[in-house]
Amino acid sequence: MSFLGKIFTWWNGATIGTSLFTWRRGEHVGTDAQGNKYYRARNKRDIATDGSYSGKERRWVIYDGANDSSRVPSEWHGWLHGAFDDLPESHLPPAKIWETDFTPNATGTDKRYLPAGALERGGKRAAARGDYEAWTPDA
Repeated sequence: MSFLGKIFTWWNGATIGTSLFTWRRGEHVGTDAQGNKYYRARNKRDIATDGSYSGKERRWVIYDGANDSSRVPSEWHGWLHGAFDDLPESHLPPAKIWETDFTPNATGTDKRYLPAGALERGGKRAAARGDYEAWTPDA
């Protein structure tokens, strides 16, 4: 991304301010399978931006690609929100055989789900089977 893009946009990745804060005061603690990097504050004084101490450690993620919070795996989500203090690798259960890899939310894209009767697919819906009778007030 260009330098000006990093200054003025937040939706395409980390801004200059976030990058500087991460470089100066962040401690890299891990990376997930999608390449997202997770950080926490090195010092206790960096816990709250207004100088007060809330007792919670400041934690954040730098996305590898578009800023989409659905790309954060559940174990890292729990760590980011303080559900547990240890890194997620120590809390991971063994993978189940039915678990699949992450797929991004396709809403609003060409890969979205379109049912058979959708207008984008021609608007042809299945023929009625004759088991439906319209309600009339006289019946």
